Amino acid sequence: MTGILPSQTLAQMIESGALAATDGFEPGQIQPASLDLRLGRTAYRLRASFLPGAGRTVEDRLNGDIVMHRIDLSEGAVLETGCVYLVPLAERLALPEDVSGAANPKSSTGRIDVFTRVITDGAQAFDAAPAGYQGPLYLEISPRTFSVLVRPGARLAQIRLRRGSPAPLKEITLGVDLTGGESGVIGYRARRHSGLIDLENLGGHDPADFWEPVPARGGRMVLDPDEFYILASAESASVAPDEAAEMAPIATEIGEFRAHYAGFFDPGFGWESAGGAGSRAVLEVRGRDVPFMLEHGQAAARLVYESLEAPADAVYGASGSHYQAQGLKLSKHFGGWG
Repeated sequence: MTGILPSQTLAQMIESGALAATDGFEPGQIQPASLDLRLGRTAYRLRASFLPGAGRTVEDRLNGDIVMHRIDLSEGAVLETGCVYLVPLAERLALPEDVSGAANPKSSTGRIDVFTRVITDGAQAFDAAPAGYQGPLYLEISPRTFSVLVRPGARLAQIRLRRGSPAPLKEITLGVDLTGGESGVIGYRARRHSGLIDLENLGGHDPADFWEPVPARGGRMVLDPDEFYILASAESASVAPDEAAEMAPIATEIGEFRAHYAGFFDPGFGWESAGGAGSRAVLEVRGRDVPFMLEHGQAAARLVYESLEAPADAVYGASGSHYQAQGLKLSKHFGGWG
């Protein structure tokens, strides 16, 4: 059998010790086709991002050449914009020889413009755990627009495990919606120099303090360089209970904008019987280099689908979700809009 491992298999791997964690696992960490990863108690402020390289551990690199200072997260600590941090995660892996892992920021992480990447010992690429990997996990964190208050146990990233090699079933292209619908709002642009986002204060931040609505203007908009936007896909998206999907760039050669940060779509997302009919993909968009004109329907991202090894015991939205049946929607840290 090959494919993405479903929730019940992840639970079995916890029981067998293939997935382990400091102080055990918490309820809700296992998602339909992924596992939430939690911050440990220490963060390192780095001079720069890095990869350890073949044959070297991450700990080997944590010396005075790259570590500026060490931060205790026990009572909460602020991770500031424009800085790079590394946090050892509570989870570690002891994967079978035929199982590999791929990581991604969680949806709420991407929607507040916090850039994260998982690093393993011996890594030559980010967000990848090779088949048979045994060792710790680390999370690189770089807030881009909003500074964030974090504590141990915060879930900023997730990992998806796969048995065998990737075997895409299909892919669909998603365009951007610039019509605005009844609201006349096509998206939200992040305000510079906003306040602090407390990651545990869900629904407790006033969106007007952090975002400004972008009104519809004839089906087009200009992305300003290095500004961050929340937009929505023109098309609805759904993932069958026996599949999983990942968002990928539409065309890296365009080069003028990045249209996704958090890319995992779980089985059942947008599925009618799970209450998700009409769900659209939210696009986390950052302009690059020069102003760029977006047109309504312009291709912005792809959804690449794979089979699960077996149907998941529980699908996305079965026990409620902030993002099921979503349209244009901010992260769950904000009340009010979206």
